[in-house]
Amino acid sequence: MKLTTLKKRSEFLRIRGGARCPTPPFVLETKPRDGLPSGTQEPRFGFTVTKAIGGAVERNRIRRRLKAAVAAVAEAAARPGHDYVLIARKSALEISFDSLKKDLERAFHRVHHAPAAKPRSKPT
Repeated sequence: MKLTTLKKRSEFLRIRGGARCPTPPFVLETKPRDGLPSGTQEPRFGFTVTKAIGGAVERNRIRRRLKAAVAAVAEAAARPGHDYVLIARKSALEISFDSLKKDLERAFHRVHHAPAAKPRSKPT
């Protein structure tokens, strides 16, 4: 699957405050796009790997691993008309690729099927 990626900072910032799922190797954030022209329904992806994670070689390797995992999983798990941002963590470099894909599948499921908030019980 060919990935359509987010390029502009404003596109990344728009997704802040949407559905979010933290995992050990990354954080997945998503938000549906509003006012879509026809033909732009495919999901778009953004990848954030900060300098705190390591040098350029490590950051690029993590980005490539995340892109490969998204390409493998997105067709079945990503929803059309949504934008996604993956914020990498250091462990994305160390875990197995199969574990990375499983975490990504779980994260896609969680952001689209958010658990209902539990009602708080009143103290007696």
